[in-house]
Amino acid sequence: MKFERFGGQANPRRDKRFGSNRNDVPCSPCEHEDSVSSKIKDFREHKSAKALLVSKTLSKSFENTKIATRFCLSRIQGIRGTFTAIVTPFDKNGEVDEEGLRRNVDFQIENGICGIVPVGTTGESATLTAEEHKHVIEIVVDHVAGRVPVVAGTGSNSTAESIEYTQHALDAGADAALMISPYYNKPTQEGIYQHFKKVAESVDIPIILYTVPSRTVVNIEAPTTIRLSKIPNIIGIKDASGDLDQITRVLTECPGFLVFSGDDSLNFPTIVLGAHGAISVASNVAPRLVSDAVTAALKGDIKEARRLHNMLHPLYKVLFIETSPSPVKAAMKMMGAPAGDPRLPLVQMSEDGKKKLRKVLADLDLI
Repeated sequence: MKFERFGGQANPRRDKRFGSNRNDVPCSPCEHEDSVSSKIKDFREHKSAKALLVSKTLSKSFENTKIATRFCLSRIQGIRGTFTAIVTPFDKNGEVDEEGLRRNVDFQIENGICGIVPVGTTGESATLTAEEHKHVIEIVVDHVAGRVPVVAGTGSNSTAESIEYTQHALDAGADAALMISPYYNKPTQEGIYQHFKKVAESVDIPIILYTVPSRTVVNIEAPTTIRLSKIPNIIGIKDASGDLDQITRVLTECPGFLVFSGDDSLNFPTIVLGAHGAISVASNVAPRLVSDAVTAALKGDIKEARRLHNMLHPLYKVLFIETSPSPVKAAMKMMGAPAGDPRLPLVQMSEDGKKKLRKVLADLDLI
């Protein structure tokens, strides 16, 4: 399927400029020497001696081999690339637009995204009811149907609630959980450590930490991340701290621990430092472009990665000139994609902001 304006006709000029049919280009995890599918088959059939050895080793840390097997598979499947922190679309009555969400999932996968992250900050988890939160995860898992990994947002400032959401994500069939650090409470670093440790011990699902101090006030500092990386089913972190020194330390001191850029404007330098990909907001709007930029950086094609990064940089910045996800929802509406308005206390993007956003989208030939 050719890249197209959402719901519109394919644009030959854009296809020529931005790349060919994404269905012919494997997601970056599939570019490893051994294919993902082959490795997963080996694990599932228990025919790989290495897999069995890892499984036995992990079993010492886990209570049963089922957990160890899930962990091994998650460490392989979807390990690199672009994951979209997908918006939660609302209908004209402010209710979750289930069909719109399914359409958005298809749009993402058809344009090369390697994974979907529902009910994160961009998915307005803060203003979803508990029932809606769980239902959105169920919709995404159901509609993705195994095509790409689903990393469900399950964080909360209540440890007990985090355990509830994380257990639900596991039961719903998510591949992993993305857990933001507790917000508002302002826990110490020891409190952050104990929070994640408790959830990880309570639910047998791979967990990716999420630090975004601009939202939570408290950062997950590098020494805390390093401690948490020793817990077997805490497998990575989405870092939106903006601190490249912190990211470098985690990459250096935690070999094998997954690190994802959580700030689109820093995707390029973060991946050059050794990160495994990005969990992106901008990919809601330009999935193919963002995916191509991340893939080029992962391949070490610095010239192409820099070109795409510089092309996308105005989009990265304009999507945060007002509180996210208001700008990304405005952009999707301009493109004809299901989005709806953000829920209060967030409001629609200002007219001045929309004017700036519309120019950036037009310059990228997205509208």
